[in-house]
Order: sequence, then C-alpha cells, then structure tokens
Amino acid sequence: MTATAQPADPLKVGAGRMSHREVLQALSGLMVGMFVAILASTVVANALPRIIADLNGSQTVYTWIVTSELLAMTATVPLWGKMADLYSKKLLIQLSLGLFVIGSLIAGLTPNVEILLVSRVVQGIGAGGMTALAMIVMAAMIPPRELGRYAGVFGAVFGVGTIAGPLIGGVLVDTSWLGWRWCFLIGVPFSIISIILLQRTLHLPVVRRKVRIDWLGALLISSGVSTLLIWSSLAGHKFAWASGWTALMVVGGLVLLGLAVWVESRVAEPIIPLEIFRSRTVSLTTVASILVGVALFGGTVFLSQYFQTSLGKSPTVAGLMSLPMILGLLVSSTVAGQLITKYGRWKLYLVAGAAVMTAGMLLLSTIDADTGVPLLSVYMAVLGIGVGMLMQNLVLAAQNDVPAHELGAATSVLTFFRSMGGAVGVSALGAVLANRVTSLMTEQLGPAAGATGGGTAEVPDLSALPAPILAIVQEAYATATSELFLIGAPIAFLALVAVLFIKEKPLHTLSGDERAEKEAAAMTAMH
Repeated sequence: MTATAQPADPLKVGAGRMSHREVLQALSGLMVGMFVAILASTVVANALPRIIADLNGSQTVYTWIVTSELLAMTATVPLWGKMADLYSKKLLIQLSLGLFVIGSLIAGLTPNVEILLVSRVVQGIGAGGMTALAMIVMAAMIPPRELGRYAGVFGAVFGVGTIAGPLIGGVLVDTSWLGWRWCFLIGVPFSIISIILLQRTLHLPVVRRKVRIDWLGALLISSGVSTLLIWSSLAGHKFAWASGWTALMVVGGLVLLGLAVWVESRVAEPIIPLEIFRSRTVSLTTVASILVGVALFGGTVFLSQYFQTSLGKSPTVAGLMSLPMILGLLVSSTVAGQLITKYGRWKLYLVAGAAVMTAGMLLLSTIDADTGVPLLSVYMAVLGIGVGMLMQNLVLAAQNDVPAHELGAATSVLTFFRSMGGAVGVSALGAVLANRVTSLMTEQLGPAAGATGGGTAEVPDLSALPAPILAIVQEAYATATSELFLIGAPIAFLALVAVLFIKEKPLHTLSGDERAEKEAAAMTAMH
C-alpha cells in the first residue's frame, strides 16, 4: 500500500504550526456546517405537532420524522470516517453539505409525509458526513493538548445547534408568512455559505492511498443497524415486543452485524478497524457514547411535545423554554475546554459531566402537567451542564489514545455509536411514550378514547378538545414524558460507571498531521 502526498500546502504542518487566528479561520466554515447539520435534527422538534397536523400524520410518523434522519446519519458515519482517512477531507465535507442542501429543499417542498421521510434520509446522509468529518479535521490540525479550547467552542456550537433548533423552529412555525416548511429551507443558505467558506479557508495536505473501500462491510453495518433501529421503533404498536416479527428483525439484524464483524476482521481497510477496540479508552468511550445518545436524545426530543401538549405553550414559547439547557451546555462545554487546555487534565470533566447528567435526568423524571417553568428551567440547566462536560470530551479522550492514521476511524466510531444510541433512544422511547399515553387515556376515558392520544392514532388537536378531556390528555403526556426520563436516568448512570474506568493519559502536544508524519518516519526507519 503506497501513500503519496500532494504538493506542499501553505498551511501544512511541515511549514509551521497554524496560529490561533488561522485555525479559527479554517474552522469558520466547519462550524457553520456543523451548526446546520445539528440543526437538521432539532429544528423540527417544535414544528412537528404542526407538521403532523398539516400532513395528517400519526404519533408513529412523529417519531419517524426524527428517527429517519438519525438513522441515515448513524448508518453512514463509519463510511464517511473511513473515506476521510483515504481521500480529501475538504472535498468530502463539501459533498456532505451538498447532499444536505438537496435533502433540505425536498423536505421544504414536500406534499406528504412519505416524501418528507425520504428527504430526511437524504438530510441524514449529509449530516452524518458533517458531524463525523468536523471532529476529524479538527484533530488533523490541532494537537489534543490545545484541542480543548477549540473543542469547547465546537461543543458550544453543537449544543446551541442541538437545543436552539426547537426555538428557531417554534418561531418559524408561529410566523404566519413563513411556516413550518422554512424549518427545512432555512438550512440551505447556511450550507451554501459553509461550502464557500470551506473552499476559501480550509487547507489540509491531501494524502491519497491506493486502497479499496470495504463496501460490503459498509452495507452490512448499515443494514444491520437499520434493521435493529426499525424494529425498536415499530415494536410495541405495529406488533408485540414478544412476537415473530421481533424475533425475525432482531435475529436478522444481529446476523447482519455478525457478518459485518467477520468481514471487517478480514479486509485490508475495514470501515471500522476492530483493533482500535483493543484500546480500553476507545472501548469505554464508545460504550459511554451509546449510553449518552440513548439517554439524551431519547429524553429531550419529546420535551417540546410536553411543553406544547401538557403545558399548553406555543411553539415559540416552547423553544424559549429550552434556553436554560442551551446556556448550561454552552457554559460548561466552553469552561471545561479552556481548563483542559490550561491544565491538561480531562477525566475529571468526564466523571463530573456523567454524574451531573444523571442528576438532571432524575430531576426531569419528577415533572408533571403542573410543574412550574422556573423549576423546569433549573432541571434543564443541570442536564445541559452535565452533557456539556461529557459529550465532546469523550471524543477528545479517544482521539488522544489512537495512532494518527486511525484518527478518522476512532472519531467516526464514537460519532456512529452516539448517533446509534440517539436513534435507539428516540425510536424505542418514542414507542414507550405512544403506548403509555394510549394506556393512560384508556384508563381515564375507556378503550375508544385511548386512541386519541397515542399508538398509531393521530396526535390530538388540543384546541378542539373539551376542558375535561384536555386535562386528561395533558396529564397523560406529562406522566409519559416524565417516565422517559426515569428510564433515561439509569442509562446515564451506566455512562458514569463506564467513564470511571477510563485511564487518564497525558494529552499529545502534536497535531494529527504532525503525529502522522512522525509515525510515517518511524515506519520508514524500521524498514
């Protein structure tokens, strides 16, 4: 296998370490693209009740509009990460943004829920490239010891995109001359700006390696994960958890993933190099990332529905109510990043973040239809602070532990498993929510009325309900939402257990590109 570098680039590490200003310029387009990619997952949150009403969708479709994008993003992340180790990272990011633009345009012009779901898949493929490649490019340019200051800013962008999305979506839905379609269209100009900024500011040395991509492994991984995620979203209302369909889909998904592991262990350039899991740090951060994804996405995606359905807030107010979580995440992510760069210690923030996140989940498991906004804000801020300290620094810990030529794979593995956890959380807990609402409504109003609130029936139009039934619907959604956080709390605690066993290692002072040069020189000397 031969590796041939392209002509020297003015920003190539060999020409000297990039200055703080140069790095920020290079990251400008990356941050805009990252913000747009994250926004795609979250901007629809407060718009979903309106979208579902306009397109005559159901609670199942409600969940799938979120899940389909997460599913596509999750399934394609490892492939994007592998291609980043082989081809131009800059070109790949621009390609992913281009796909995102196409998906956004289709979604914004969709006539029905079926085409909307297809467009969300296209958006997800583009977003998968952006989320995986952003951290890979950062690691290529910046040493882990200095990464904290930039990762803190990036974590803040991730956090703002994650939680500001519902606010932006709410404002768009409540603005009569815009409407919910702009929740999708708003990302288009930002994506185009990002492509232009990346073309002008991002200059990385391109190393082309003459290898074949393991397309069979990519297909098996994507198919196996997709089968399990589809099962987790359908079980419980389309068919029973203990049923023939469950057995077929679970066994089928596991067989596909087993075949993927077999293929990955035998090809020269696997999509997910299995040897990276020999690192205890990579294995534990992967486990923690799955758990964080399940707990965080599974719980918070349905908060917007709780704000609007149980508390009777408008989409805009529901978006504003998420601000405490944004601020908590933004502050903790930025402060932790600066402290890691200053002192070089990082495990403390993983442990503290996981502990605070667990506490936030437990606090949110106490909410009901009468919970006051100030108290709710405190609970959400606690959750945001925990996530801010934990999520981004899991990637930093893994990147610091692998050789430079595996940076892309390690980063994409963590992003992949976090997204997979999120998709499982949204689909499985969405099914739990739908079933719980249905059973609570049935208890109060009888079998016929149970369909008003959940299962595959349409999400209720609150304005059309008489006051006594409205109160029952609001309480049913509040109870079901609080139970999601009660499920999420022990999952978050398991993430805490995982990070406790991670061994802290000193952070590298060389960037990914510098480490790659050093490793290549060492290999040449050996031969």
